[in-house]
Amino acid sequence: MEAWRCVRRGYGRCVVGRGRYPVFPHHPRSLGRDWTTPWENLQRCCWNRHISSCMRWPGHYSRAPYPYFSSRHFSLNWRPPCLFESKAQFQYYNWRPDSLSQTSLIHLSSYVMNSEGDEPSSKRRKHQGMIQRNWEYLCNHNKEKTKILGDKNIDPKCEDNEDKFDFSVMSYNILSQDLLEDNSHLYRHCRRLVLHWSFRFPNILKEIKHFDADVLCLQEVQEDHYGTEIRPSLESLGYHCEYKMRTGKKPDGCAICFKHSKFSLLSVNPVEFYRRDIPLLDRDNVGLVLLLQPKIPCAASPAICVANTHLLYNPRRGDIKLTQLAMLLAEISSVAHQKDGSCCPIVICGDFNSVPGSPLYSFIKEGKLNYEGLAIGKVSGQEQSSRGQRILSIPIWPPNLGISQNCVYEVQQVPKVEKTDSDLTQTELKKTEVVVTAEKVSSNLQHHFSLSSVYSHYFPDTGIPEVTTCHSRSAITVDYIFYSAEKEDIARLPGAEVALVGGLKLLARLSLLTEQDLWTVNGLPNENNSSDHLPLLAKFRLEL
Repeated sequence: MEAWRCVRRGYGRCVVGRGRYPVFPHHPRSLGRDWTTPWENLQRCCWNRHISSCMRWPGHYSRAPYPYFSSRHFSLNWRPPCLFESKAQFQYYNWRPDSLSQTSLIHLSSYVMNSEGDEPSSKRRKHQGMIQRNWEYLCNHNKEKTKILGDKNIDPKCEDNEDKFDFSVMSYNILSQDLLEDNSHLYRHCRRLVLHWSFRFPNILKEIKHFDADVLCLQEVQEDHYGTEIRPSLESLGYHCEYKMRTGKKPDGCAICFKHSKFSLLSVNPVEFYRRDIPLLDRDNVGLVLLLQPKIPCAASPAICVANTHLLYNPRRGDIKLTQLAMLLAEISSVAHQKDGSCCPIVICGDFNSVPGSPLYSFIKEGKLNYEGLAIGKVSGQEQSSRGQRILSIPIWPPNLGISQNCVYEVQQVPKVEKTDSDLTQTELKKTEVVVTAEKVSSNLQHHFSLSSVYSHYFPDTGIPEVTTCHSRSAITVDYIFYSAEKEDIARLPGAEVALVGGLKLLARLSLLTEQDLWTVNGLPNENNSSDHLPLLAKFRLEL
């Protein structure tokens, strides 16, 4: 076992003496809980060295901590090497090491066994299985009052008629393959197989087909995969797709897809958070806002505004996150504004990289935030300590961004000129400057939407947090579906808000899980769930 630990650390044990020396001249590369290194490294550095006592041939236990050889790197007529405890257990033993090509790879499992036959040592429980998620009704069909129904396993169907329009929305961060490979340390708990795009995409598509949402808001949609696989597959399912790639050289972006049978497209409004002339906005995140018209026969209905975004991750840059959010809200306000001065119903989806109860989350739900004295790392709630962090500046963003503290685009106004005894000439009128109404510098942010969260973020019976993402480093909620609703003054479960006339009524939501639930299936991604995020799904009713 000690010899194996030496190999795991990149060292071999000498046959004579007790010194250590490197086994691999180049550091092995990891993906999931497997390690790879060129075969010639092993052949050159440790072929005749004393590591046979720690090596096993793969077979009886797929997660055993021993080197195994990938079948895709060589032909099937080769024979196993003579560096095992016993040759008798193998059918072929007259094997020569030069029968392997020099480009072959040797894979090292990242788990350590305590003894022969033990399960992998880990802080988490790991089992094969399906994640069980149930529908939670938040409104009964006769619309008398809001309540949770007893039967959670029946899929609530969306129904349309002349006085109502039902539709479903899914928000799903599908995990860009490039980002997965660039952050492989987050997926050390995963088998290597489940991390390949060729394995992941069929699973993701299967989930989308199964839930059959009318609107899809997808994040981390990799551009090359979108063009060759994702968009064609979704179009074959009856979706119209709109996509906004991140700026710079980032490989992914956000997509909103909706069913032709339910909506027609009124406008597409991409939002780029990068601004060359504003040093604060030097990140490449984006948003996408669509205005959709429900297809309802014999009835006129208001449009529905659907927004999707993926805000900056960096937990210590709350100033950027708040500014990106303000830019998205300003665009939504512009798109959703109606002729009578009101706003059409709104659904905002995305990965906000902020936890429930954080200042950013509270701002979305409550419509106001006083950020005076707020540490920059406390905005998203991801940082536990604010020691050494600077305080948010007042104002957060510069005036040349063109967005007010009310999160709307500033409008240039021409002051009225009244006639006096000394009348202004036409030339003087032309010289009158166009000025922007100057707001008093304040630490108060506001928006005029009445937004609720589809999810309550805690299980009411236990108080245990729900989670939307789970990998080797953390399991938290960062994904949300917000919707415009006026809250009724009645007692009800958290997250079970309903809308009055003019807003959206939340009919049902697909239940979330606890961190413990997810680790029973080895966290995310796993054999059946191929992203490190769970899809969020809600069903709404628009009263006409």
